[in-house]
Amino acid sequence: MAAALEQQGRHLIHMGIGEPDFTAPPAVVAAATQAMADGKMQYTSATGLPALREAIAGHYRRVYGIEISPSRIVVTAGASAALLLACAALVEPGSEVLMPDPSYPCNRHFVAAFEGCARLVQSGPEDRFQLSAQMVQENWTTATKGVLLASPSNPTGTSILSGELQKIVETVRAKRGFTIVDEIYQGLSYDGAPFTALSLGEDVVVINSFSKYFNMTGWRLGWLVLPEALVPQVEKLAQNLFICASSIAQHAAIACFAPESIALYEERKAEFKRRRDYIVPQLQRLGFKVPVVPDGAFYVYADCSAISDDADALTVDMLNKAGVVLVPGLDFGPSTAHRYIRLSYATSMENLQEAVARLEQYLAAR
Repeated sequence: MAAALEQQGRHLIHMGIGEPDFTAPPAVVAAATQAMADGKMQYTSATGLPALREAIAGHYRRVYGIEISPSRIVVTAGASAALLLACAALVEPGSEVLMPDPSYPCNRHFVAAFEGCARLVQSGPEDRFQLSAQMVQENWTTATKGVLLASPSNPTGTSILSGELQKIVETVRAKRGFTIVDEIYQGLSYDGAPFTALSLGEDVVVINSFSKYFNMTGWRLGWLVLPEALVPQVEKLAQNLFICASSIAQHAAIACFAPESIALYEERKAEFKRRRDYIVPQLQRLGFKVPVVPDGAFYVYADCSAISDDADALTVDMLNKAGVVLVPGLDFGPSTAHRYIRLSYATSMENLQEAVARLEQYLAAR
C-alpha cells in the first residue's frame, strides 16, 4: 500500500521496516573493495572464513568477557540462515517449540519448515512480552523439545532479564530440551551491562547477525554459536543448503571489529538511544500506551486501544491520511493483534519529529 501511494507522488515517512538507516562503515566498504580487487571471491568453507570466526570470538571476549572457541562459530547467510540451520538440526517432525506471543513471525515459520509446531505462549507487559521460566514449565508437554527466544525482541524491543533467562535455560536443560536465543539486537542494548546467553552454558545455541548493530542488512551475513558436538551436523547442512555465505561479505565483515568501526557503531548506538528517548514520551503524549519501555533494538510496541480497537484499520488509515507507515500487531501473534502497533525508530530524528507532527494532526482530526 505504501509503495502504491509513493508511485502516486505521496511523501511517506517509513517507520515500518526494521532496518538501520545507517550503512556499513568506510573500513568495511574498503575491505569489500579490496577483497574484490584481490580476487577473493571463491567459495569459503561452509563454516566461514577462519579469520572471521576468530574475529567474532574476539568480539565475545572483549565485549562480554567470555571465551568462545572459534570452532563453535558457524558463519551464515544472515541470521535467517542461522535460524534455519539451527531448526534443521534440532526440530523433528511433530515436535513443539515454545516461543512468546508476540514474536517475530519468521521464527515460527522456520520451525514449521521442518514439520515442527511453534507453540505461541501469550505474554504481556507484566512479563516484558517474553517467556518466563514459569511459562516454560507450565506449557511444556511430552511433545515439547525446546524454546526459541529473542532478546532483545522484535517487535517489542524488550530483553529477557539475565536472571530470568538463566532460570529458563535451567528449566529447559532439566527437561533435556534445546534453547535457541536470537541475539541479533544484542549489540543494540541500551540499559544495563552487556550480556549474552552464551554465558549460561555451552549447550545454549545463540544466533547473531551483521545486519543490525553492524548496519549490513543487504550483505546477508550472520553467525550462530553451537555446542561443539553439533557443529559437524550443521556444517553438513550448510554445505548442502548454502555452500557458504558470501565470500565478499565475509572478508568485509572482518573490518567490523576494527577499533574505528566499533567506535562508529557505538556512536550510532547512542543515536538510536536518543531517538528512543524522544519517541517513547511523544507516543505517550499522543495517547498511545507504552507499557514496557524498550531497552534494545529500535522498536516501540505501543498499545493503541485508547485510540482504536482495530490496530490493522488504524495503521491503514494513518498511512492514507497522515502518510506515516507503521505495522499492526497482526503479524506478531494473535494476543496483541488488535491492540498494538510496532514503530521502528531506525530513521532520522527529523523524520521522527515530522511523523509525530503528522500523527498529532491526524489524531486531532479524528
